[in-house]
Amino acid sequence: MEAIQSWVSDHKLTSIGAIWASAIGASLAYTRSRTPLKPSLRLIHARMHAQAITLAVLSGAAAYHYYEKSSGNSKQQEN
Repeated sequence: MEAIQSWVSDHKLTSIGAIWASAIGASLAYTRSRTPLKPSLRLIHARMHAQAITLAVLSGAAAYHYYEKSSGNSKQQEN
């Protein structure tokens, strides 16, 4: 688990891009099997789903960064 965290920490934009691309693919696959929409509408919906997931991931990353930074500052103040 620590190896994954260090890789994600080193490759933040690649991680977010991979999540975005996988969200697009998952959304396209889901809408293809569930609803008879035109391909253009499927693509629009997939982009919207991917944007929502990307915003959630970015918010989580910001919260994690804030938590990591604040816990690092408290550790430095104790020493």
